[in-house]
Amino acid sequence: MITVTLGLENKTPYYQVDHRGKNIIGKSRLGLRFKDVPHLDGGFAISSSETSSFDNIWTQPWGEKKDIRNHYNELRAILTETDGLKRSMVVVFRVYDDGIGFRYELPKQESLGDVQIIDELTEFQINDPATAWWIPAREWNRYEYLYDKTPLTEVSHVHTPLTLRTEAGLHISIHEAALVDYAGMTLKRGRGQSLKADLTPLSDGIKVKATAPFHTPWRTLQISDTAGGLITSYLILNLNEPNKQGDVSWVTPGKYVGIWWEMHLGVASWGSGVKHGATTERTKTYIDFAADHGFNGVLVEGWNIGWDGDWFSNGDFFRFTEAYPDFDIKVLSDYAQSKGVRLIGHHETSGGISNYEQQLSDALDYYQKLGITSIKTGYVADGGGITFTDENGKTHYEWHDSQFMVRHYQKVIDEAAKRKIAINTHEPIKDTGLRRTYPNWVSREGARGQEYNAWGEPGNSPEHTAILPFTRMLAGPMDFTPGIFDLLFEKEKPNNRIPTTLAKQLALYVVLYSPIQMAADLPENYQVRPKTFQFIKDVPTDWENTLVLNGEVGDFVTIVRKDRHSDDWFLGSLTNEKARKFEISLDFLSADTTYMAQIYGDGPKADFENNPYDMVIEEKQVTAKTKLVIDLATSGGQAIRFTPLK
Repeated sequence: MITVTLGLENKTPYYQVDHRGKNIIGKSRLGLRFKDVPHLDGGFAISSSETSSFDNIWTQPWGEKKDIRNHYNELRAILTETDGLKRSMVVVFRVYDDGIGFRYELPKQESLGDVQIIDELTEFQINDPATAWWIPAREWNRYEYLYDKTPLTEVSHVHTPLTLRTEAGLHISIHEAALVDYAGMTLKRGRGQSLKADLTPLSDGIKVKATAPFHTPWRTLQISDTAGGLITSYLILNLNEPNKQGDVSWVTPGKYVGIWWEMHLGVASWGSGVKHGATTERTKTYIDFAADHGFNGVLVEGWNIGWDGDWFSNGDFFRFTEAYPDFDIKVLSDYAQSKGVRLIGHHETSGGISNYEQQLSDALDYYQKLGITSIKTGYVADGGGITFTDENGKTHYEWHDSQFMVRHYQKVIDEAAKRKIAINTHEPIKDTGLRRTYPNWVSREGARGQEYNAWGEPGNSPEHTAILPFTRMLAGPMDFTPGIFDLLFEKEKPNNRIPTTLAKQLALYVVLYSPIQMAADLPENYQVRPKTFQFIKDVPTDWENTLVLNGEVGDFVTIVRKDRHSDDWFLGSLTNEKARKFEISLDFLSADTTYMAQIYGDGPKADFENNPYDMVIEEKQVTAKTKLVIDLATSGGQAIRFTPLK
C-alpha cells in the first residue's frame, strides 16, 4: 500500500510518500524557478484538487511482456499564488501498487507565456539509511561507467535510474518517464540523504526553454520489497502516452550479426585501407552466415565516407549516402534480401549534429530506397562535446542529455518513422519509456557494453551484468551485444579477456532484455562451438511474459521469459565473481505439461579466470512440479530452453 500526501508548509509545496504505513520519502520540496520572471516556488494556496482512478490493460507491439495493466489513482491539485501575479501550477500524482509518478503542468494563462527554467526544485528525501548503486552524471564518458556501490550519504551527482536499498530491505528506483522537449534529470545530494533534481543545462546555461501550456516529464519512484520486483515494474511504460505511430508491424524484433567486434579486436578497421572491415566480400560472408542460422539482420559499420583518420573528431565530415569504393551497398542490400536478411544501416555522427541533420532526410531516403528498415545511430563524443552551428555561424557545445539533444533524438525517431525505419541509438539520451509512444525506438545503449572487455583495463567487472538488470535496465532495452565465444582473445589481444564463463554469455540473452540482440562474435568463433551456438539461434527476443525468480543487486539474478510466438520458456541465470548454487521451482510452467529442458550450464571445473569454457549441455524432462538446481561458477551462468513435449 502506497500513499502520497501533498501539502503546503509556509505556502511552499511539498509531498511525502508512505509505504505500508511507514514514511519512506519525507517532506520533499516542489517548485520551478525561472530566469527574469518570478519563480513558481512558493506563496501558494491549493485552490482546488480532484482525484480519479484508471484501470486498463494495453498490449505492447513488442516487448518483455505482452499485456500490461495500467492501474493507478490520480490526484490533480491546482496551486495558485495568493499574491502578485496569482499564477497557477498544476501538480499531478499517479499512485500505483509499485510506485508513483508526478509532474508539473503549466496551464496557458495571461501571466505565464515563454519561460526559461533555471532550476527545478524537486526533492527526494530518503528517510531510512540506504545503499546506492550509481554512476556519475555530467562526466566525460556519458553513461558508460562501472557502477559504484556506496552508502547514499556518499553519493554526489548521479544519473538516473538510481537504485537504492534501505536498511529495512526496501528497494527504490528514482528515474523519470516520458522525457520529451525537456532537459534530462540528474540528481545531486544535499544534506544527509536528500536528493534534488539537477537538470542538464543548454549551452547558454538555461535548463529548459518552454511556452505555456507545457508539462514536465514524470518524476518516478519504483518501490518494491524485493530487487526483482523493480524489474517487473512497468510504471515507467505506463506513464508514457500510448503508441502514436499507428500500425507498427514493420518494426521487427530479432537477432543480428555484423562487422563490428573485429574492429574492437583490432583485426579490422572502420577506416579504409588494407584492414577495412566493411568490404563487399566480407559482408557477403556475414549475410550467408545470418541466412544459414536464422538471423534477420547484418550490421555493417565503417561503410561510408568519413571514417579515415581520427573518426572520433569527424563530426563534420561523415557522408551518409557515400560508400567507400570497396563496399557496394546496392549489391549487398539486394543480396541480403534475396536470402531473407536485411542490412542494418549505421549512422555515426561523432556528435556533429549540424552535419547530420543537414543530411538526415537524404540519408533516411537512401536507406528506404535500398530496403533497409533499421539503423544503428552513434554519437561518440565526450560529455559536453556535442556540436552544432547556429544560423550566425557560431559553434555551440551541448551535453547528450540537454533539451537540445532530447529534441534531436526525437527528430531522428520521427523522421525515421515516416520511412518505416527503426532506430537503435548508441551514445543516447537515457530511456524513459518512450518506446511505448514511439515503437520504432527499439533499443539503445546508454551504459558500458561488451566492447569494454575488448579494450582492456578497466574492462567490465564480473558483477557488472548482475547490476545492470536492477539499474540501467529499469529504464528500458539495452543493446549490450552479448554472445562472445572467444573469451580470451589469445591471437588478437592476449592481455585482454571477457570476465565471464561461456555459459554466462548465453544467459545474457535472457537476463538483459532487448527486442534486438546481437550475436556479437565473429562467425568463425561460432562455427567452432555449434552445440553452444544453438541456444543463441533458438532464444527469441519478443516475449509474452517475464518473471524474476530470484536476485540481489550486483550479486545474482535468475529471469524466465515466455516466448510470444510459441509455448517455450527460456531461463537465464548469472552471478558475480562468487560461485553460487540454489534451487528454483518451475511452477511458472503450464501444469499437466511435460517439457524438455535443454540446459547450457557451467561445468564442474568452470571458473571465469582459469577455465571459462567448461560447459555441460544436457537435456532432461521436467514439469511445473520440478525443483531444479542452478549451479553457477565464478562469474558464471546458466541458460535453459523449456519446450513442451507433444
